[in-house]
Amino acid sequence: MGIMVSKDETNSDLDRRISADLRTRAQKSAHKDPDYVNDAVYIEGTKKTGKFTWVWWVLIVLAAVSLLCIIFI
Repeated sequence: MGIMVSKDETNSDLDRRISADLRTRAQKSAHKDPDYVNDAVYIEGTKKTGKFTWVWWVLIVLAAVSLLCIIFI
């Protein structure tokens, strides 16, 4: 969403209000410090792909071959 502003003296008050609003929003967002502790809890309990990794590679190769056949045949 945007506001169309022309450069004349009637919009100077609007310009000041928009600038002040943007400044306060920037100051509020600058003080937020991301907390990555919750991300560690999310990953906890997961495991790597086990002995069936080769199945995914075969499926990816088959999908690529199928795409090539669809495109060129």
